[in-house]
Amino acid sequence: MSQHIGIVACSAEGAALCYRTICVEGAELLGPHDHPEVSLHTHSLAEYIRCIERNDWQAVGDLMLSSARKLASIGADFLICPDNTIHQALPFIEDHSPLPWLHIAEVVATHASARGFRRVALTGTRSLVESEVYPEKLSARGIEFLRPDPAEREAINTIIFDELVYGTLTSKSVGVFQAILTRMQQEGCDAVVLGCTEIPLLMNDTNSPLPTLDSTRLLARAALHRAVKSDR
Repeated sequence: MSQHIGIVACSAEGAALCYRTICVEGAELLGPHDHPEVSLHTHSLAEYIRCIERNDWQAVGDLMLSSARKLASIGADFLICPDNTIHQALPFIEDHSPLPWLHIAEVVATHASARGFRRVALTGTRSLVESEVYPEKLSARGIEFLRPDPAEREAINTIIFDELVYGTLTSKSVGVFQAILTRMQQEGCDAVVLGCTEIPLLMNDTNSPLPTLDSTRLLARAALHRAVKSDR
């Protein structure tokens, strides 16, 4: 039997993409229409945003822990969170969690190392890009990183919160990302971390100047393989 995956969600579009990836790609490992058991819980995105805006990461963690406990109570075996930004709160709650977590940046950094990337561009919300969520995991593997400049961070942040979390995709926003990533490529980046789980809805290997590290799908695949390889 495979393990039961618990999804601690935050924003709908990223969580939905993660869930769909687990279910669709599960069939490749288990057979037609098959996938591990999956349960998802989320508090309102507005609750998370209020906590983030006042820089209260303990409160963000409390919301995550609330979801974790609900998922544990219905039989989940381990947890994933398809939201990069709120991983900043994971250190506040991990020791109190009823279940183990797969860390999204750990998954992405492991994949980046396996592919031989040496200097990656970071994209995501302003809060995520300015945090140590990815630098810590990348640096541990000897991978350099480059953050967008302040104006670029603001442009990406606006696209995420005004468009992507609502499922709105525009060619103008693709162009904004392409211009930013082209500049970062010129500064030596050989790949880009799509460090917001909605960015893969907009950017991918076909329209990005840099090879993409899709945090949403990489996390989903890591969860899928962990669940399927269980000895249970």
